Amino acid sequence: MTRTVYVNGDYLPETDATVSIFDRGFLMADGVYEVTSVLDGKLIDFAGHARRLERSLSELDMASPISMDDLLVVHRELVARNGIADGMIYLQITRGNPGDRDFAFPDPAVTPGTIVLFTQDKPGLAGNPMAKTGMRVVSVDDIRWGRRDIKTVQLLYPSMAKMMAKKAGVDDAWLVEDGFVTEGTSNNAYIVTGGKIITRQLSSDILHGITRAAVLRFAAEAQMEVIERPFTIAEAQAADEAFITSASAFVMPVVEVDGVALGRGTPGPVAIRLREIYLEESRKSAI
Repeated sequence: MTRTVYVNGDYLPETDATVSIFDRGFLMADGVYEVTSVLDGKLIDFAGHARRLERSLSELDMASPISMDDLLVVHRELVARNGIADGMIYLQITRGNPGDRDFAFPDPAVTPGTIVLFTQDKPGLAGNPMAKTGMRVVSVDDIRWGRRDIKTVQLLYPSMAKMMAKKAGVDDAWLVEDGFVTEGTSNNAYIVTGGKIITRQLSSDILHGITRAAVLRFAAEAQMEVIERPFTIAEAQAADEAFITSASAFVMPVVEVDGVALGRGTPGPVAIRLREIYLEESRKSAI
């Protein structure tokens, strides 16, 4: 079945959807994005993604071509038109097509932004078998730009890091800067030591994960202790367990870091419990 996508106000078959070669998202990576998961046909934490989208746009002085209320309508319409039970909706907004290539930002009153949304059908998204086996990661140097808190489409280095992990025969990479883990290629990173959850504090060094915020809130409600500070690869290797969070992986256990098995080399109880809580509570509040 051909997907229906959304481009600048129109619902189109994906085969008919186009964006100008002069769009600044294509030429300059001058754009932001969000990915919202869908479970049981409902959107997971849409409000959180909308708030972060508005923040990203604001940090880049980029106007939104759509209101957040209308954006919700578009998300729901795409879910319905494409019959998505479990999956994801990708949203991208760029500074638009000024008609030629120029480093200077175009006047938003003259050049409207470009907005694109499409669905990804992922049956059984919450039942990812990796949740039972855990994932393995390697460490790589973090050489990204300094504003990782803005969710831009500048994803070349995370893609390269993902390929470094693939070449090493593992599942993902954790990025390391000045001796400390920042985050994964597309997720936030955590270790658990002595029952305490340790994860890097919010700053411009990491993405302000929507799933991260929810998981830490659920952890606090479950009387789990959370410490927000940087940690090293050596600390991770000595930890009892580890995990990552993201909109599409939810809570995913990590069982190996740079070839060193954590704990018993199997998903730990904290990660398992947090995944259960997150999925249960997120389904309750989905819209």
